[in-house]
Amino acid sequence: MKKMSKGVFFVMIALLFSCQNQSSDQPENSRVTNKYTPENYVKITHPEWTRNAAIYQLNTRQFTREGTFKAAEKELPRLKDLGADILWLMPIHEIGVKNRKGTLGSPYSVKDYYSVNSEFGSLEDLKQFVKAAHDLGMYVILDWVANHTSWDNILVEKHPEWYDKDYKGDFRPTPWWDWEDIIDLDFGNPKVWEYMINALKYWVKEVDIDGYRCDVAGFVPVDFWNNARKELDAVKPVFMLAEWESRDLHAEAFDMTYAWSWNETVHRICKGDADVNGLYIYYSWNESAFPENAYRMTFVSNHDKNAWEGTMWEQFGDGLNAAIVLSVVGEGMPLIYNGQEAGNTKRLLFFERDPIEWKDHYIGELYKSLFALMKENTALWHGKWGTTMIKVPNSIENKILSFVRQNARDKVFAVFNFSDEHQNVAFKETLYQGDYIEYFSQEATHLKEGLELKLEPWGYKVFVKKIIKFNAIRTMTGFIYGSIKF
Repeated sequence: MKKMSKGVFFVMIALLFSCQNQSSDQPENSRVTNKYTPENYVKITHPEWTRNAAIYQLNTRQFTREGTFKAAEKELPRLKDLGADILWLMPIHEIGVKNRKGTLGSPYSVKDYYSVNSEFGSLEDLKQFVKAAHDLGMYVILDWVANHTSWDNILVEKHPEWYDKDYKGDFRPTPWWDWEDIIDLDFGNPKVWEYMINALKYWVKEVDIDGYRCDVAGFVPVDFWNNARKELDAVKPVFMLAEWESRDLHAEAFDMTYAWSWNETVHRICKGDADVNGLYIYYSWNESAFPENAYRMTFVSNHDKNAWEGTMWEQFGDGLNAAIVLSVVGEGMPLIYNGQEAGNTKRLLFFERDPIEWKDHYIGELYKSLFALMKENTALWHGKWGTTMIKVPNSIENKILSFVRQNARDKVFAVFNFSDEHQNVAFKETLYQGDYIEYFSQEATHLKEGLELKLEPWGYKVFVKKIIKFNAIRTMTGFIYGSIKF
């Protein structure tokens, strides 16, 4: 080994001290930097299979003539062909008898959280339904009612202290609502938490379900849901949907919340009670107040809307098609309530048997084509996998909604006439320019500066453009990119 010179030795010592001084300063600098570095608000990890998913609500009682899991299982290939990915089963538990509404009662009045309603079949039938869905590449979530139980739930006799009481000390329904067939649990009691979370885990372990849609989630403490999500994910990664509209639920508990205000705004526009400015408010709120990696569920119907507010036709009139298209190509995970794809024209009864009248219908074909676009076009994916809508200013902004969603691979330029009049609209910026295929007509078109479009009443156009960028090639001077445009 060669002998080190004194000069080299002292230089190395100087460098060592210099490095030590720098490293001693670094922790403090890091602390300052980290103090002002925002953290990701969403701490949970969305299952990757949700990134371009569509959700389908299945009301077992009305879905088939038989109203059973076995009969529903036979329809799974049709739902797969439609493009449904996540199957949300309305509550599958035994229904209470005391103070029951109607003949069969509400599935949201649960008698036993560990039971299966014999009206729908057996536990083995449910397991087979879930397995068949999994075999087709679909996922199943159960509707969970944590806030309240039936009056004759098994817990009433065993643990009356687990329930909320009124000023007289009696069991009580959820305050201010006409939910006389249920009584509220007391989530101030840690025993309720333990029981409920164990019940949630039971269905994941026993039936291999993939998550939950949680009824009136905002009536239950956020801390409970945060705790439940951790314990469920420890069993297997799950997908959680909250029937609520709050950013706080996205942090540690829920992948997706309801976009109620989207539904209500589009409804009011289609009924002539509002204009497109209402949607600007919604999308501004969604982009600014909700976390970037949060999912929102966009829908034109569900069991509540259908049963008490009317069919999709009654709610949206001539604007229905435009509302459906926006629910898929705008930000949000789209929902189909069973029967929509058959053009259902009746309000399904809630407390009685009232099977859907199945038939081929263009609404089903519309959803199928839209879901196919959403799955293929990465700009339309959800959360961190998708893109934010960018407003494209136009000449009639109170009646015409226009926006772009784009990333390095895909781009969509969508235009909607939310009015009952023909509109000739011009566009003021160049973000939309390029070569496209109009998705519904399949016509190739070049959109350039000064574009003007003619739209029929409640008409819409969805222009699709694909941009493929090669992987960057690192060089000594920077990056070289190649691109192909279609």
